[in-house]
Amino acid sequence: MRLPLQDDESSEEDPAREKRALIGLSLVSGVGAQRMRALLATFDTPSSVFQASRSALTRVDGIGPQTAEAILTFDDRAAVEREMERAEKLDATLLSPWDERFPDRLREIYDPPAFLWMRGTLRPTEGPMITIVGTRRCTDYGRTQAHHFAAELTRRGFTIVSGLAYGVDAAAHRGALDAGGRTLAVLGSGVGRIYPQKHTGLAERITEQGAVLSEYGLDADPDASNFPERNRILSGLSLGTLVVESYSEGGALITARLSLEQNREVFAVPGAVTKAPSRGTNRLIQRGHAKLVLEVEDLLEELPDVTVEDPDTVEAETVSAEQGPDPTEALSGEEEKLYEALTETPVHIDALCEETGLDPSTALPILLKLEFKGLVHQMAGKQFYRA
Repeated sequence: MRLPLQDDESSEEDPAREKRALIGLSLVSGVGAQRMRALLATFDTPSSVFQASRSALTRVDGIGPQTAEAILTFDDRAAVEREMERAEKLDATLLSPWDERFPDRLREIYDPPAFLWMRGTLRPTEGPMITIVGTRRCTDYGRTQAHHFAAELTRRGFTIVSGLAYGVDAAAHRGALDAGGRTLAVLGSGVGRIYPQKHTGLAERITEQGAVLSEYGLDADPDASNFPERNRILSGLSLGTLVVESYSEGGALITARLSLEQNREVFAVPGAVTKAPSRGTNRLIQRGHAKLVLEVEDLLEELPDVTVEDPDTVEAETVSAEQGPDPTEALSGEEEKLYEALTETPVHIDALCEETGLDPSTALPILLKLEFKGLVHQMAGKQFYRA
């Protein structure tokens, strides 16, 4: 049969031909990630799937007559072209398992993704990775700890992996970015459909210092069933998973369980026994499923084979590599006063006003300007800290 590639298939190089076939396979009705993995495990290449007979297709686990028929009759080259044009517009790259940029550790898990759409960059020599996850409804303590651990691990040469969600995930990404390091966001939607939408700006920052990844179609909706499934990628990319605040149930605990199943390390930041957002993390520690970590060194003790960088050296190199004028030199008097009153620890607007003598109606617009300049971050409850 004719593959959904192009009119003259023989003139196209094999990698490009297989890329088109892989996109085509992803567009076939009824072929999800699990069935695609089964098909590729049987036939090795996407083009071979389209060349297979009906009987050969139905012998694949999970492929019934209806799905086999959909594969045999799929010939929508226009849809493949539209997907490729959409990818070009998004500057998105399709990574297949035979691409050298496809993360090695992800190949090792029981059910690796059949492909990944990527916006940004993945390096063949990417540093060691740690996944940081936690509840969307985190406290200021959880948000601060996620930011702190991400920044400190980044300074030691780690790449931070998380899921771009509200709360702990976003704080972890920002911690890595603020420290000048790399971070990867694994989505439960398509890379052309950033979810939550409010994190579109954060996703753009991530593409500049890492990558946004998804095993779903470019504009796939954030269906609820996608998120537990994508968690195996969160854990599979990394040497281990650090859980920062989790209720008794939640996606972070699913990621921790998957990490254990994948023979990866699990760490947890303890919290107050009276606080619901720490019950999940405290239980992980209590049951021996996670190592309690109070500082980065506690985590590094469980990774003796990983070579880490000296944070003082990394910071010095980062400073020496900076180009352009210092953005703080162009601040107005009131901007400088507010900026000098801030530290890396979140401070409430009332405390800032008391220290600077400014009223909230004056201070808040100035803080917003500083945030636009990338000098300040705002947390829930009108709390601010230096970027």
